Amino acid sequence: MQRDMPNRSVFFVSDGTGITAETFGNSILAQFDTQPHRVRLPFVDSIDKARAAVERIDHAARQEGRPPVVFITLVDPDVLAVIRGCNGLVMDMFTTFIEPLEVAFDIKSNHRIGQFSDVATNARYSTRMDAINFALMHDDGQSARNLALADVILVGVSRSGKTPTSLYLAMQHGVRAANYPLIPEDFERMRLPSALVPHRAKLFGLTIAPERLTEIRNERKPGSRYASLANCIEEVAEAERLMRREGIRWLSSTHKSIEEIATTILQLIRPDRLEY
Repeated sequence: MQRDMPNRSVFFVSDGTGITAETFGNSILAQFDTQPHRVRLPFVDSIDKARAAVERIDHAARQEGRPPVVFITLVDPDVLAVIRGCNGLVMDMFTTFIEPLEVAFDIKSNHRIGQFSDVATNARYSTRMDAINFALMHDDGQSARNLALADVILVGVSRSGKTPTSLYLAMQHGVRAANYPLIPEDFERMRLPSALVPHRAKLFGLTIAPERLTEIRNERKPGSRYASLANCIEEVAEAERLMRREGIRWLSSTHKSIEEIATTILQLIRPDRLEY
């Protein structure tokens, strides 16, 4: 059971978006059953901004009576020196990894601030943007056009996690992911929607425990038949039966994170995207 720690702050300080510091820092924090107050401070790329960041960190230290934890990804040595003078426990990710890698590769880091400075000429970035647009255009079965271009087509009952998984695959891996709902009419016919039949090899199913599904649906449509446990039990059972009949690979999203679901899909359908 996680313990909330409202009186213990963790700062993620970066000269870019702070996403790297936050992602890495949260991976470390996940090893501890605590829930501290998190603060991201992006674009700290000048002495003045660094001093302002130190004021916030030091204020938290005074308020909480203990040093905050400060994860940093900073390359400017002058900015770095200011942040290191704060009253916090500073975890310098770049220094920890870049200096040993300079020795291993026998080259110097370019010390580039941020990771998105060359997006206009970055092919991987363009691929991701195209994949995001594809996912949005093919969300929830709203379009069957160009499904042949999809890398994967997620199927499952409404609210089983198809949309967030599609967007995550697009944003993080540049995978063109469409998603298509399985609805009661499909269960009555006990066959796939006609638009999906030519693309059976690209289908991947998501299912979910009915108890969890009714919780999610009640947040959207409380008290409706759509959200009732009886209906959720029926829909999930019918969807799983249909996927078994059609030979569709599937997994349960009930206890899995988006990252785990996406990685499983990549391993099975696009293992090449795990290498780049």
